[in-house]
Order: sequence, then structure tokens, then C-alpha cells
Amino acid sequence: MTPLVPAILALALAAGCAPRPADPGPSGPAAPRDASEWPAYGGDPGGSRFAPLARITRENVARLEVAWTYHTRDTLGAPDARSTSAFENTPILVDGTLFLCTPRNRVIALDPVTGAERWRFDPGIPLDGRYANQMICRGVSTWLDATAPAGAACRRRIFTGTNDARLIALDAATGKPCADFGEAGQIDLNPAAGEQRWRGEYQVTSPPAVIGDLVLVGAAVGDNQRWNAPSGVVRAFGARDGALRWAFDLAPPDLRRTPENTSAAGYALGTPNAWAPFAVDEQRGLVFVPTGNPMLDYWRGSNPEMDYYGSSVLALRGATGEVVWRFQTVHHDVWDFDVPAQPALFTLRRDGREIPALVQATKMGILFVLNRETGEPLFPVEERPVPQQGVPDERLSPTQPFPTRPPPLSRHSVAPEDAWGVLGVDRWLCRRRIERHAHGTIYTPPTREGTIVLPGNAGGSNWGGVAIHPERRIAVANVMDLPWLVRLVPRDEFARLERPNARVELSPQEGTPYGLYREAFLSPLSLPCTKPPWGSVAAVDLERGEILWQRPLGTVADLLPVAIHWELGTPNLGGPLVTAGGLVFLGAAMDDYLRAFDLETGAELWRGRLPAGGQATPMSYESEGRQYVVIAAGGNQRMGKPLGDTLVAFALPR
Repeated sequence: MTPLVPAILALALAAGCAPRPADPGPSGPAAPRDASEWPAYGGDPGGSRFAPLARITRENVARLEVAWTYHTRDTLGAPDARSTSAFENTPILVDGTLFLCTPRNRVIALDPVTGAERWRFDPGIPLDGRYANQMICRGVSTWLDATAPAGAACRRRIFTGTNDARLIALDAATGKPCADFGEAGQIDLNPAAGEQRWRGEYQVTSPPAVIGDLVLVGAAVGDNQRWNAPSGVVRAFGARDGALRWAFDLAPPDLRRTPENTSAAGYALGTPNAWAPFAVDEQRGLVFVPTGNPMLDYWRGSNPEMDYYGSSVLALRGATGEVVWRFQTVHHDVWDFDVPAQPALFTLRRDGREIPALVQATKMGILFVLNRETGEPLFPVEERPVPQQGVPDERLSPTQPFPTRPPPLSRHSVAPEDAWGVLGVDRWLCRRRIERHAHGTIYTPPTREGTIVLPGNAGGSNWGGVAIHPERRIAVANVMDLPWLVRLVPRDEFARLERPNARVELSPQEGTPYGLYREAFLSPLSLPCTKPPWGSVAAVDLERGEILWQRPLGTVADLLPVAIHWELGTPNLGGPLVTAGGLVFLGAAMDDYLRAFDLETGAELWRGRLPAGGQATPMSYESEGRQYVVIAAGGNQRMGKPLGDTLVAFALPR
């Protein structure tokens, strides 16, 4: 993943306890979900982000108020810090306790009614590390050892991955490490010495996946640094003892292994990685893995064979790691369009049949709807010709896959007539900038002169993914329309290149003929050079493949010296929550609000003020007869948002 760079921060500067469920078995079909709980990062192992609760409805949502707040006391954003942090966590709730993790990988247990702290665990990660994608922990996972007697230590376990690449098992009751897991409760996931340039080049930011008696983990690997980056291997460990059960390193099946492209552990270097959360179909024993593109993001002419599993959705046999099917969303991805979000599982009804399906959100703003048993598209996918005028030594795919339905949620082209500005001169300068660089439709390749990429590397959709109402078969997604300028700089020129301002990213792409120059494509007034909205939220009918509604998301009120609620739609990070009460809850935007929308119409019904940006995904649960909606209000320094450390719970008045 490539996070948002500091350019975005200037976008608009110019203008009591739940009941304990019955113990599920350690394997086999999924146990019925207790409606009062939120037992997984995505609400359920399949990532639907659906709360089967309806105490909060369209009629009473306007009465929501803050029920409690909790401060983690965990931020890191000093200008001189090597790694900043972002509080992007979605808590889980099981056995009457709320569990969350902080950017520093501290795991905390809270009372769900009062927000009072029950315990806290600190793994002590280095705070001066150079972490590839900020210091982030988006969630934890849980597993119940049904063979252990009631009251036994670590019968209920909390699993968490860390920024310095450890997998840790904690006793849910006490927060103490499970001594029988790995070495004193943890496993070091780091590549062997010499395969990692610095501690943090390889990090875990997503919650582990749990299937049967196994816990699975992928990792994020530093982008655009070198072709032989650490392997993006996916590994499965025993949930009780931490022993390695299987490993899948995402190298093509026919890769010719050499000492230069293989690690000491036997994993291929420079492969795709799997940094986003996985989805699990417990009944079918399948794990669905969204993958990134191989190294490097914008040039790979010398390494085309690594494309095989790149920018794809993979179905793996949970027990063995065997590949059941693969579906590639981008061929030979040289746009950093890696698959950023957890696949969302649902059941599609068609011609009187029920079809096990998944929907995959992408950075292109495209939703792919697939049969989750076979990987076959459930709406036709066409291979359409795409532009080919890239650098002469790159091998481009002549076509890319486009589903006939649903329509894209993001714009797919940019032209001089799309130039936008507050002032006439601003618009004229943007038009001239567009004319000077390569532009056109989506998949216009990177060039030496510079290419305008829309959507950019941040999306479309990003890690927030979609939420699905299982009965209505409606998916909700928030997307971005922010243009980026990407330029491939010849190696000798790159060595002399100086960074012109803080908005520009320069990356070496070692082992290739080119370095990378990248920045958000903004006007002299620091506004995007293309028309708003620059962020929106949409609802899609998954049975018909039609957009039900789409509206701008976010105002510039918190980006201006004077609070003007100009709803231009802003870039956004985080994801939606859908409830049985017919509501969509969403923060994500660059103003500091949690919003509630009508699922059927998109009408905004309520907004609640947050103490910092809600660049996270909310969740919901019920305790002592009261429904709560909880979101992390942590801001995001790379989005230009001040950092915060607050978990905020909203509920109706008692």
C-alpha cells in the first residue's frame, strides 16, 4: 500500500456487558453470530461490516449522543519522528469485553458500557523505527479453544500483529501473553538478517485471520524501494502452539529460483504481498486473500513473471494454503492499483438460486462480484484495450478487465476541459498543466514526462472496503477522485534530483532504470486540478449491479480558517458500517464528523462531532439493552489531520 502523501492536507486550505455466547467449535461451519457482539474486524469473518441491530433507526438516529469516550494516550506525530502514527482501529467485542489496538500496538480491553479500562498490554515496539506505512494497527482477532476447560488461561485468545512484525497471543481475560504460543506468547515474523534493509521494511498492520485452529497473517512491505524487497509470504500458525503449519509466498508456480531472487527461508523476493485483511468462509474452509502488486509499483519491465498472483483476489484452502482459484483485477499493474480492502462475503440470489459470492473493492473504484467457490465473475467481465504509450522498455498488458456491472464508482478519465479552479487563472493554469502531461483514460501508463493518474494510488476505494446489508443485497462504499502526477525519472537524472517541496515523494526503485517522482496533482492554490467531488459515498444493488445513489462525502469546514460547510466531497480514509436499522454510519472524510445516512436514499440523517478526524471504520454492538456505535477519532497526519487518541461511543439517551 502507498499511503496518502502530505499534499492532501492542503486540499481545501484555499477555498454493562453483552451476554456470553455458546462456545463455537474450533473448526467446521461458523457458529451463529450473537447479534449483540462484533466478534471480528469486519463484524464477521466474511467482512460484511453489518450490525444485525435495529434499536437505532431512521426515526430516532437524530437523537444520538456521546455515551462515553476513552483516551488511549497513544499518538506519535512529531515532525522529526521517523514514523508517524494513525489510529485507524476498529475494535471487536466478545464475551462482554471490547478489545482494540493502538498505533503503537498496545492492546486494550474496555468495559463496553462505560469505556472503563480493564487491562492494557504493551509489546514495546521501537518508536524510532522506519515503518513502511506509518505506525498502524487496524484491528485484533480472537479465537476460542473449545477443548480447554472453562476458566483456563488463554481459553479465549486475542491475536495481534505488530509494526515490527511479531504475532502475539494474549489471554483475553487478563491481557497476559499465552506462554504456550511460540516463544513466551509471540512469534517473530521478520525476514532473516540481511533480507530486510531496516526494521519496519516489513510490518503487519491488519488483524490476523482465524480459521479452525489456525491463525493466518500477511504483511505490508515497503513500496518503491528495491526490486528484491522481502517476500510477501502468507503464513498459517497453530492457534494453540504457534507452530508454522503452511506458507504461501505468492511467487508464480513456475518461477526459476536463483540465489538472487530467493530468501534464506526459500521464499521468493519481490513478490506481491497481502497487507489488507483477509476474509474467511468457515463453512467451506476457504480464506480469501487480497494481494498487492509485485515490486516495483510503477516499473517492472525486467520482472514480468511476478505478475501471476499480483493485484488479485485469491481463494486458499485454509487448512493447507493450496490455491483454489485466483482472479486478477489488474494485469501487469504499474499504477500501484494493488487490492487494498478485505473481500466482503454475501449470498446472491439469482433465478431462484442462492449463490455464495464476494464483492471486492479496488483502487480503481471498480467492484468485482465473484462466485466465491469458483472465482467466476457473476457479472460479465470484458477485456478492453487500454493505452500503450509508456516508456519503451516496459511490457504493458494490451487489455484490462472491466465488469459490465456495476458501473465504476470513481472517474476514469481526465482531459484539459476537466480543469477546475476557484479563480479563472487557477483553472487556466490547471488546464495548461494537464495539457503538458500524459493524460486520458484509466490505465494510461507512467511516462518520463509525467502521467496524470485518476484514480490515483490512494483510490477509488482503499482499506475501508465495503459494507453489505445481507438481506437487501446492498453494498456501500466510499471512494476518492484525487488525481496524481507520476513520473519515471531516468537513473542518472534521479541521482541529481532534489525534492522541490514537501508534497513530492521521491523513491529510488533500486534495480530498475528509473526512480519515482509522485505528487498529488494540485493547482497553485493547493486545490485538486479536477472538478469536485473529490470524495463520495455510494450504494450499489448487488443483484442488479446498479448504483442506487451516490453523493459527495465531507465538507471543507475543518480545513478552512472559517468553518464553511461547503460539501465539495473530500478525500477519505476508513470504511462504512451498515445496520439492520437501515442506516449507514461513516466517518472517513476530512471534516471531523461521524455521519448516518439512509441506506435506501442516501439522505444524511445525522452527524456527530468528533474530537479528531474519524479516519477509521465504525462498529456497533448492544449491551444492557442499548445499541452503541463506536469509532476511533485519531485523525491522520498524512491527510493533514491533527492526531487524536479518542475512542468515541454514541448511543441513544437512556
